[in-house]
Amino acid sequence: MVRFAAVAAVCSIACAPAWSANYPERPVKLVVPQSPGGASDVLARLLAKGLSQAWGQSVVVENKAGAGGNIGLEAVAKSPGDGYTLLFTYEGTQAINVSLRQLPFDPVKDFTPIAAVATVPFIVTVNKDIPVASFQEFVSLARSKPMTFGSAGSGTVNHLLGEMVNHVADTGLTHVPYKGAAPALTDLIGGRIDAVFTSVPSIAAHVESGSVRALAISSKSRSTRFPDLPTIAESGYPGFDVSPWFAVFGPAGIPGDVVQKINRDVGQVLADPEFRRNLAEQAAEPLQTTPEQLASMLQDDIRKWAAVVQKSGARAD
Repeated sequence: MVRFAAVAAVCSIACAPAWSANYPERPVKLVVPQSPGGASDVLARLLAKGLSQAWGQSVVVENKAGAGGNIGLEAVAKSPGDGYTLLFTYEGTQAINVSLRQLPFDPVKDFTPIAAVATVPFIVTVNKDIPVASFQEFVSLARSKPMTFGSAGSGTVNHLLGEMVNHVADTGLTHVPYKGAAPALTDLIGGRIDAVFTSVPSIAAHVESGSVRALAISSKSRSTRFPDLPTIAESGYPGFDVSPWFAVFGPAGIPGDVVQKINRDVGQVLADPEFRRNLAEQAAEPLQTTPEQLASMLQDDIRKWAAVVQKSGARAD
């Protein structure tokens, strides 16, 4: 059903009339379904600045947080499909939530895939007093004694990433959910939990200050922010790759030529050296796609995370 809905959405893009000649003729709203200050918000504001310059129109970022991102997604799903309300979302919200709870919208058929923007790797970090210096040593210790890992909540990427490590490395880490990443990091630094699997931007400063110890990167390639840090794949688990994407979607029904124009203009922003430098400062890697490629990525990741949710038994908080 998901696959057919995505194909139908792409077909509707291709068949739409030509409406993009003067788009945009007024300000565009870019909805971020997370709170200000996180990776989604920071990347959305960088993109909004670039698109505002390209279009000569304001691109206004509006944060609509709550319910694991579903409040913002529902607001966009119910918006007119005219290209003036867009969504800046990430893999965790768009691809995981459907496996955790009953949603008032369909993450595929109620949205138009437009353009990917970046990927952001996650990082395995431990309390600085944990006596390990590598991911391999961490796995060995976790097999020999009870250990805990914190997350921003049940069903979040950092929770499910920890469960993936439990599965592939045969560890027995106990999950401790928090209401957001910040309190989990506070307890990691304070020694009340042993580990956290979180995005590089959210913890980079703590790694660099020495208040936590970094052990490995979750993506298939090393991080530009921490190039000396090995990946989980390099640490004995070939093929391990978790590097969530961030992308632009819209409500269903956006005219196809408007979608193509936004996609091209996002591509031009991604090619700008200053924008790429700003991405690098956030430990983000640029990712350029067609709308069809983004639709395919979403389908694949819904299936991938559904399997992880099923294995872990995760449920929404």
